[in-house]
Amino acid sequence: MDESRSSRTSDPEPSLGVLLYIPYRHMEQRILRAVAATGHQISLAQARVFQRIDPHGSRLTRIAESAQVSKQAAKFLVDQLERGGYVERVADPDDGRARMVRITDRGYDVIRIATDEQTKIEGEWVAHLGHATTDELRRVLLQLREITDPYS
Repeated sequence: MDESRSSRTSDPEPSLGVLLYIPYRHMEQRILRAVAATGHQISLAQARVFQRIDPHGSRLTRIAESAQVSKQAAKFLVDQLERGGYVERVADPDDGRARMVRITDRGYDVIRIATDEQTKIEGEWVAHLGHATTDELRRVLLQLREITDPYS
C-alpha cells in the first residue's frame, strides 16, 4: 500500500480541544469516584453546577450562565444539592429581594475530598511529565485562558 493511501485510512490525530478535554474528563471521573467513595452521591451534572458557586455565594442566574445551562436546569440541580445538604439559599446582602446559593459545611467537606484527589492526580501528572513540562503546560494554559474564559 502506498504512503498516501495509508495516511488517509489511519485515524486522524485528535484535535487540540479533544486533547485538552481528555485529561479533564479523567480528573473529573476520578474526583467523582473519590467523592462517592466517602458516601456523597453527587452526579456529574450536579458537580458541574456546584463547582461554579463562589465561596461567598452566587445568584442562580450567574451559576446557570457560567455552567452554560438554562436557569431551569440550574434551579433543578441546585434544588437537588440543597436537598443533599451541600448548598443553602440565603438572602443576598446586596439585594434583599434576591437569593444567593451558598455552600454549606457538608459542601465544603466534598470540596476538601475533591481537592485532595485533584492534588493526587496532578502529582501523578507531574511524575509522568516532569516539573519543567508541567510548569510550561500550566503557563501556556493560563495564557490561553486569557482569551477563552469570560468568567476569570
